[in-house]
Amino acid sequence: MLLPQINDPQALKSLSVEELATLADEIRRFLIEKLSVTGGHLASNLGVVELTLALHFCYDSPRDKMIYDVGHQAYVHKILTGRKDRFDTLRKHDGLCGFVKRAESEHDVWEAGHSSTSLSAAMGMALARDLKGEDNKVIAIIGDGALTGGMAFEALNHIGHEKRKLMVILNDNEMSIAPNVGAMHNYLSKIRSDRHYLRAKDEVEGLLRKIPAIGGRLAKTAERVKDSLKYMMVPGVLFEELGFTYLGPVDGHDLEKLIEVFHQADNVAGPVMVHVLTTKGKGYKPAEADSYKWHGISPYKIESGQVLQAVGNPMYTEVFGKTLIELGHQDKRLIAVTPAMPGGSGLFPFAKEFPDRMIDVGIAEQHAATLCAALALEGMKPVFAVYSTFMQRAYDQIVHDICRHNANVMFAIDRAGFVGADGETHQGVYDIAFMRHIPNMVMMMPKDENELRHMMKTALEYNDGPIAYRYARTNGTGVAMDAELRVLPIGSWERLRPGDEYAILACGPMVQVAEEAAEVLKREGIQVGVVNARFLKPLDSSMLLDLARANTGMIVLEEASQAGSLGSAVLEFYAEHEIYDTRVHLMGVPDLFVEHGSIKEQRQETGLTVEAVCGRIKSMITLSTYSYKTTSSS
Repeated sequence: MLLPQINDPQALKSLSVEELATLADEIRRFLIEKLSVTGGHLASNLGVVELTLALHFCYDSPRDKMIYDVGHQAYVHKILTGRKDRFDTLRKHDGLCGFVKRAESEHDVWEAGHSSTSLSAAMGMALARDLKGEDNKVIAIIGDGALTGGMAFEALNHIGHEKRKLMVILNDNEMSIAPNVGAMHNYLSKIRSDRHYLRAKDEVEGLLRKIPAIGGRLAKTAERVKDSLKYMMVPGVLFEELGFTYLGPVDGHDLEKLIEVFHQADNVAGPVMVHVLTTKGKGYKPAEADSYKWHGISPYKIESGQVLQAVGNPMYTEVFGKTLIELGHQDKRLIAVTPAMPGGSGLFPFAKEFPDRMIDVGIAEQHAATLCAALALEGMKPVFAVYSTFMQRAYDQIVHDICRHNANVMFAIDRAGFVGADGETHQGVYDIAFMRHIPNMVMMMPKDENELRHMMKTALEYNDGPIAYRYARTNGTGVAMDAELRVLPIGSWERLRPGDEYAILACGPMVQVAEEAAEVLKREGIQVGVVNARFLKPLDSSMLLDLARANTGMIVLEEASQAGSLGSAVLEFYAEHEIYDTRVHLMGVPDLFVEHGSIKEQRQETGLTVEAVCGRIKSMITLSTYSYKTTSSS
């Protein structure tokens, strides 16, 4: 066994190509075994085993900078850089992160949970290197799916203009999370599949290698012949036109060819694009057969590939997908738009039912937002189905193109709140804060899956501008579903429990936490009201004024950034109405990035639990009693 001996990438330098191939097999077995217990991103990592080995064999990390786009394909990198003994803790609380993380290792030079950032980072590191007079290598590893992101093209343009020495490895497996779409995908497919080009290219390169080195003039002529062949055989030669030396396509599972092409790339003075073809899920038949399903997987049985999933209530995402089909039959103007997340957003059934009304734009959140604005202005009913964390990338378009136009776009914001194992780069806790302050925006969050359905109906019938409903990455509560969908009055809250002295204003999953806390307190003789603050904007002015008139002390409980979200909105409301004696206590996500773990652990870490709510109410009562006694005695 070679793998137990590899605790540092330097240990690879003494291995032969044959030994590296043996090590690749051992790493695949290791990944399949470990992830069958922990779950994680399996298919993407099985596809880059040889590529990662070749990189660490040829280059010296961390002196040479290896920048992984997104980072969910860096498990092999983690194994080779001394972290294989921690894989039992993968994506667990205080365990190994599922993405590249600078705090974890000096070999993790760039961390990201969103795509298309690696090329900009590589350009920055190459520029810094040159300004400091250093000579290390800079290598960006980016997938073909990430090239649909506009930021990647901005960086390609700049890199080609600056001509700094760096290498971009295009890991082309025809997939991001879902199958790739778009013109770039089609362009790469032509290169990938044009056998005439590939054969002719190999023959010419073989011929050139046989020509003796008899002077620069002949060498330059030979290079022009090769370049002419490329221009003749490959439409556009996009990367060459952008200023890169293009090498490839090369088999990403052939270690000898990978090592050879990296050595070739090192001899190029400027930027190099190495086009590597890999198979997502390589070496494990279930993952090769369905790389979408096995992109991010729960624990499974190795032999059969059966995924071990807990039985429970339908997830909010599933309820959204089914209800969208129902609404699609009611209104032919309804169109679903997603930035490369048709499966994760629950849209596959809708796409099957309405193939012409399902639009996947690829990893292009900004484009998706503006596209929705234009659709709405032309009388359609677009639903922008997007994860909260990915919607951050389209903030300018939400302000400039949707809200400023008052375009009737519906936002279906999935993964709102804590997301569990994906951790800090994916937490959906900021969207309330960065959306509620934009003019014309309406925002909602349901207490359960039944209310989500009514919010979707409300959004469809709303015609006065943009409207958003956000929902959690959890199972529903198991409530009965109403047969008829109804429209909720905009800005209306719901009193779930009476209580004049103290009340908990909660939204989303925190409503259930508030209900449970109120029940615990009731058994102790403390009556606490619970309000389902389902509209985050506009607020229920009438109810807030009633609470103030009753001198009700309240907690605003939300699984969202405490700064700028619902609690801030409530405080702003009272300040605006010059109501200064109402006691408002905020319980939200504090000013820190919450790392990976289970959602339960993340709530415990941030104090969003039944026990914490009960403790806060009791503290309010104690403080109120003390204040009363002090006032009376004086």
